[in-house]
Amino acid sequence: MGMTLTEKILARACGQDTIKPDDIIVIEPDVILSHDNTAAISGIFERLPHKRVKYPERLAITLDHAVPPPTPKHAQNHAKIRKFVQSQGIQNFFEVGRGICHQVLCEEGIIGPGMTLLGADSHSPHYGWFGAFSAGIGRSEIAALWATGELWLRVPETMRVTLTGELQHGVMSKDFTIHLIGQLSSDGATYMAVEFDGDGITNMSPDSRMVLTNMMAEMGAKNACIAPDDTTWGWLEAELSRTRPNDYQQRLSFLRENASYPDEDAHYAIHHTIDLSTIEPMISCPHTVDNVQPLSAIENTPVDVGFIGTCTNGRLEDIAVAADIIKGKKLTSRLLVIPASSMVLRDATEAGYITTLLEAGATIGTPGCGPCMGNHMGVLAPDEVCISSANRNFRGRMGEPNSEIYLSNPAVVAASCIAGYIVHPADIGE
Repeated sequence: MGMTLTEKILARACGQDTIKPDDIIVIEPDVILSHDNTAAISGIFERLPHKRVKYPERLAITLDHAVPPPTPKHAQNHAKIRKFVQSQGIQNFFEVGRGICHQVLCEEGIIGPGMTLLGADSHSPHYGWFGAFSAGIGRSEIAALWATGELWLRVPETMRVTLTGELQHGVMSKDFTIHLIGQLSSDGATYMAVEFDGDGITNMSPDSRMVLTNMMAEMGAKNACIAPDDTTWGWLEAELSRTRPNDYQQRLSFLRENASYPDEDAHYAIHHTIDLSTIEPMISCPHTVDNVQPLSAIENTPVDVGFIGTCTNGRLEDIAVAADIIKGKKLTSRLLVIPASSMVLRDATEAGYITTLLEAGATIGTPGCGPCMGNHMGVLAPDEVCISSANRNFRGRMGEPNSEIYLSNPAVVAASCIAGYIVHPADIGE
């Protein structure tokens, strides 16, 4: 019996020829991720007998969750992290303003096809979009990884999701993920690998693919993945030539040699086939991601503010579609746009998208997570309604329990901020 993409990557990581679901394996991940929570993790690490991180070259640390620091406490945490980074000789450290970990590590080529990443962030399945194994774990586990370099895992079963057709105009990959989570529920893939394939993936942009694997955290998945193809390699070459011009060819060669692909006779626990052309704009309604309705069922719901950003939908494609809808118009509701990284911000500025958004009355934030976790840069007031391109709409997620968050694609966010209520982008006009 052949192996799935996840099984192939994990088999290599644990040094075995074959593995199967429910096997217990021990791996030394290629990348160990943490962000602002590094301050808390270092406190755990300091209580261990180990004084030095075993593999400092494998750590990747970003400051992204509260940037610039909104309080003295946050600033103190950042200072503690900088001291830890310096004392441990950690090279892969990204300062305030560089952007969200999940975007930055991809742009920098720190993680890539065939590699393994364990991260202290629940949306760590993100990196599976280009054929990596990546999963979120707890802070104690990260501290143990710093000390020992290894961790045990149970090999997950794999859910295969085959996509056919193409998304209609005004519909984005975010709509598909909301639809899927609504159909299967927020625990529909608990501790499973979700593997996407089919012509629908082939025709999907890298920015759109990232949404798929990122949002599977909201369905309970251990990890999610897409096998690398020409689109993957094209994106990697373009990005790495910018972020690491001196060695990007060598890095690309390493990643190509390391890439894994599923076997044709792999076994999947569940198989779904979905025609993307049947998907319409979908909305996650308060206060759970799987409380899903088609946009047509809740249109005209008034909104106070819109938010475009986060590791899910803060990329160039998302900002471009918002600028296209907003161009030449004025906002009725407030709109906050936070690019996922400094590279995205630069590209959006050079393309004129930022100017378009500013002229309409939007606010542009420092690359980072912004108000997604509810402590910084755009939190809500009581009774406010937000239409957001983020990944979660739990009660209090954006800082105020007596507010409401609707999740949608960025095009719907932009259109709704023009109209002042939830609306299909096509109803805004040219």
